[in-house]
Amino acid sequence: MASEPVNVNEFQELARQALPKMYYDFFTGGAEDQHTLKENVAAFRRIMLRPRVLVDVSRIDMSTTILGYKISAPIMIAPTAMHQLAHPEGEVATARAAAACNTIMILSNMSTCTVEEVASSCNAVRFFQLYVLKRRDISAQIVHRVEKNGYKAIVLTVDTPRLGRREADIKNRMVSPQLRNFEGLLSTEVDTDEGSNLEALAEGIFDTSLSWEDIGWLKSITNLPILIKGVLTHENARKAVEVGVAGIVVSNHGARQLDYTPATISVLEEVVHAVGGRVPVLFDGGVRRGTDVFKALALGAQAVLVGRPVVYGLAANGERGVRRVIEMLKDEFELTMALSGCSRVKDITRSHVTTEFDKLRSML
Repeated sequence: MASEPVNVNEFQELARQALPKMYYDFFTGGAEDQHTLKENVAAFRRIMLRPRVLVDVSRIDMSTTILGYKISAPIMIAPTAMHQLAHPEGEVATARAAAACNTIMILSNMSTCTVEEVASSCNAVRFFQLYVLKRRDISAQIVHRVEKNGYKAIVLTVDTPRLGRREADIKNRMVSPQLRNFEGLLSTEVDTDEGSNLEALAEGIFDTSLSWEDIGWLKSITNLPILIKGVLTHENARKAVEVGVAGIVVSNHGARQLDYTPATISVLEEVVHAVGGRVPVLFDGGVRRGTDVFKALALGAQAVLVGRPVVYGLAANGERGVRRVIEMLKDEFELTMALSGCSRVKDITRSHVTTEFDKLRSML
């Protein structure tokens, strides 16, 4: 009998064993050379911790609030597509795990379970990730369904006017399953003789004209707070605040869009400084350890989003696997807080980490 995983990274191999190669490659792959994919994880290793000793850490409180909603720890579930490719229960299993861990799941627009199925599966705070379609009326209908079913925020993905070149999907001729949020509204079946049909699907339905002015359109059709996901620069961060978003997600789309963008942890602080505390900043990309969560918070994130490890847990053992992934990260984060001398999330400060840039500045 195989031993139980002792850390989040070990779920990836379990997922590889459980999934057909096409689906495993879809979930694990990045864009082109996958340089940014590797950097998202590797960049964390170049950040060192500066612990404090002789601090009372007999009680550790990991809880925090996101847009006013309290969660057990600053670890949320990122929007990732097509969970039924990983497990028959799909996003419903993921949602139940999130609820059991008292955290927020962001449901993907490209989910294989509907907005309604996920909402009715359990009682929990949920956000919804949105792609704006060429058919704006369909996007509006989905937003209204999201509101009606009790989702608490819209997370607008802004880095995908076109789909990044994911070469594993092209080689495997990856085929998208039916995306059930579009049933009765839009066909997601695409015939293509070569490559991945995901590229053809995105090209056919995503609105490549989406611009800053369209944030106003989205605000006009919903009362929900709008966060934007896909910001990597101080210029875009300032613009986002100017147009009135409720939050920013620092993300390079799991390195699946434009290769050779920076690792997200390396630009987090730039975005945080540009925002200046006016809206919350969430972090997405490369989180595999509790120490990664701690480092992101020290650099100014209010919480982190976890994507691929959640899918690996789902593939390995359904709802229980997702729950174990989140619990492992929470346990490691709690230990990191204790060993760093932080009894509360707000005790984690910039002085608890040293980055490559700090070392360069010290040499000048």
